[in-house]
Amino acid sequence: MKFPHSARTREIRFVLNGRETSVRVPPGYTLLETLRYVLRMTGTKEGCARGDCGECTVLVDGVPVHACLTLMSQVEGRSVLTVEGIDRQHRLIRAFVEEGAVQCGHCTPGIVVAAYHLLSQVPRPTEEQVREALRGNLCRCTGYVKIIRAVLKAGEA
Repeated sequence: MKFPHSARTREIRFVLNGRETSVRVPPGYTLLETLRYVLRMTGTKEGCARGDCGECTVLVDGVPVHACLTLMSQVEGRSVLTVEGIDRQHRLIRAFVEEGAVQCGHCTPGIVVAAYHLLSQVPRPTEEQVREALRGNLCRCTGYVKIIRAVLKAGEA
C-alpha cells in the first residue's frame, strides 16, 4: 500500500509466521491494518475494532492479543503468529472441519488462534479450560457447542 507523501512512515521489522518481515507504516498503524491492508493477509478479521469480539486475535511472542488494538510499534522485533501461520494439517484445523465448527467463518480465525494457544499450553484441556480460553471470542452464528467439541477433540488427538 502506498501512503501519501505527507505521511511519515516508519520501518518496522518483526517475525511473521516464522519469517523475517519488514514493513513501512505511518505512526499509529495497527497490526490488524498492517496485516490486512499492507501485507494482504486477510485471515485475521476485523470485527468491532475495540478489542471486544476477538476476531482479530493473533499471538505476539506466543501470547494472544487483539491485533486491532496493537500498534505496529509494539511488535517491532517480536514474533507474530496469525491463522495463516498454523499448519492446515494441524489437529485443531482438522477437528474444526470434522466437527463442523466453522459457520460463516468470520470469527473462526480468532477462535482458532486462541484455541491453538490453549493447546500449546494445555495439550489435553478440559471443557472448562476451553470455555475460559475462548471467552474473549464472540461467534454470532452458533452456541459454541461444535467449537468446544472441536477443541476438545484436537486435545484428544
